[in-house]
Amino acid sequence: MSPRKAESDLPAQAFRQHDHGECARSLMSAAHDLCTERGLRLTPVREKVLELLLKSHAPLGAYAILSELADSGFRAQPPVAYRALDFLVENGFVHRIEKINAFVACNQPRDGHSPVFMICSDCQQVAETSAKTQSPTLDRTARKIGFDIQHTVVEAQGLCAQCRERGPQ
Repeated sequence: MSPRKAESDLPAQAFRQHDHGECARSLMSAAHDLCTERGLRLTPVREKVLELLLKSHAPLGAYAILSELADSGFRAQPPVAYRALDFLVENGFVHRIEKINAFVACNQPRDGHSPVFMICSDCQQVAETSAKTQSPTLDRTARKIGFDIQHTVVEAQGLCAQCRERGPQ
């Protein structure tokens, strides 16, 4: 599976069975390629943080990442994790999920996009897709009050199909 194909298929895959190993390898490869293209350095700690976030589609908080870094032999200092996360977010490899104060790997790192996150309240998995265009209603409302929208992120909480079928736990 090519990186481009993997990226376009990922929004639908987060809540479905898929070859997650290939999914993670494809996104890590895309991150390496983009760093090379952009003249960026994916340091060992940055790569490890991205690897941790690529383990699943579940978000991780900064302190969980810090703990995993310590278990992997990296310095267990909050600035280490936060600097790596800042780099990954700034360069589009990772997103911060505001609602739950956690981070997920971006499944479309080559696209400049406005992410839409579907967060399962039960299993905590996160599916990412993108809004190719902003809501006309939101645009109208913003213009009406003189507000210039520069970036939009949508976070929707609910139940994924598997959790909905499984019923209350």
